[in-house]
Amino acid sequence: MMSNPREEFEKINKVIEESGGQKRIQKQHDSNKLTARERVERLFDKDTFEEIDKFVEHRSNYFGLDEKSFPADGVITGVGKINGKQVAVFSQDFTVQGGSLGEMHAKKIMKIQDLAMKLGIPIIGINDSGGARIQEGVDALYGYGGIFFRNTRASGVIPQITIIDGPCAGGAVYSPAITDFIIMVDEVSQMFITGPQVIKTVTGEDIDKESLGGASVHNSKSGVAHFIAKSDEDALNIAKNLLKYIPQNNLDGMDNTSQGEKLKNVEGLKSIIPDNPRTPYSIKDLILLIADSGEFLEVHSHYAKNIITGFCKIGGFPVGIVANQPNYLAGVLDIDCSDKAARFIRFLDAFNIPIITFVDTPGFLPGIAQEHGGIIRHGAKLLYAYSESTVPKVTVILRKAYGGAYIAMGSKHLGADVVYAWPNAEIAVMGPEGAANKIYRKEISSSDNHEKTRKDNIGENKDLFANPYRAAARGYIDSVILPEETRKKIIRSLEILESKVEAFPNKKHGNIPL
Repeated sequence: MMSNPREEFEKINKVIEESGGQKRIQKQHDSNKLTARERVERLFDKDTFEEIDKFVEHRSNYFGLDEKSFPADGVITGVGKINGKQVAVFSQDFTVQGGSLGEMHAKKIMKIQDLAMKLGIPIIGINDSGGARIQEGVDALYGYGGIFFRNTRASGVIPQITIIDGPCAGGAVYSPAITDFIIMVDEVSQMFITGPQVIKTVTGEDIDKESLGGASVHNSKSGVAHFIAKSDEDALNIAKNLLKYIPQNNLDGMDNTSQGEKLKNVEGLKSIIPDNPRTPYSIKDLILLIADSGEFLEVHSHYAKNIITGFCKIGGFPVGIVANQPNYLAGVLDIDCSDKAARFIRFLDAFNIPIITFVDTPGFLPGIAQEHGGIIRHGAKLLYAYSESTVPKVTVILRKAYGGAYIAMGSKHLGADVVYAWPNAEIAVMGPEGAANKIYRKEISSSDNHEKTRKDNIGENKDLFANPYRAAARGYIDSVILPEETRKKIIRSLEILESKVEAFPNKKHGNIPL
């Protein structure tokens, strides 16, 4: 005799929503982790989440799986609203077979990826999985391949954000790596290709999971992750905050919510840069003064600290900031910071977000390790990214801008729309001291007073080149401005550039020096 359909529905639905059962849910909580459903509930605006494929089941018959049932096949998928904007999500459920990925689990993820593309909305992936479901063999590998393929096709079309809320190992790490931003939870999540046991067996190296692939490692050393969260809740909040600055898709325009007194001079900028050109300062202080409400969301804050990247609003315009950091390695450009900035610039360009560049750099970092590590190739990525981008680009030269680093940091020569310089800016092939030593080498060596001659020549070189006016006379700088005018000038430039249209020669794609 058939049971009542309503009772049958309620029974099945209850089993699914209980996931792996109370014992496994409690174990998840004991590990300082939320469950997959709790994460989804806290991510979206109240009563806006619509689950898709809730009743999907696996269909494998191997290794006794035909006798096992995995609620929702270990992953929750659907669409909801975050601050009123539609967003797709998949959230792996570690309480169900360790969140392992099999055929139907993967098909659910692929389906929500396809739907996000069709709707033109961001997708957030919450990873908490033991990896491939070994019992399903090649079907699990098919699933990973299909997800990677869709990650790649969606790149530059819809924003993709990954939250690593637990283990992520083997092939599973490559889906997050293709996405735009990775958020890891400190001392809870890990990412690695091969775990400590395999490394111990193959190489003899002894290391634990956290030291190998924890959040701190990937935020500060490898650069794989962009944000480090204190908890599941914090990770969800970072994702929500990130969505405030980025559009729904590559065709979506951003709202310009105007700010009161947006053209007001910022007097605090007058004293940001020390009188001594060798004295460091924090570029973040400048960014916070210029940003609306003093709010700045830094990206990759623990990695390659000699360059700063992140989001803010200026006069209501959501913008991306790329800035040298003079208080870390004097703001020099090196391998890691070139990669960091280039990737961020390409994201901004893909999603029509203006690029604001603040320049204060003495050049590229010299040294054998940098040369052998491929600084030529890595530095070229930064040149390529700026040159390729077609969004509004506004550059402000604050102090030092020497040699190739001057060119690389969003110069007029790489397609910047508007370039400003402060009166104390120094734009030259190299610093006055180095230039004088090279140009006047014979004169100094033949002089009766070497030091006096050298100082005189340094002064002459400063008068000629250690200022912004020679570059301005050539049209390489659009205007020399006072520091306190900077915010006002940037806003006016963004207003002018709102209608910018720029086309490139017809081609399939360029060949960035990866």
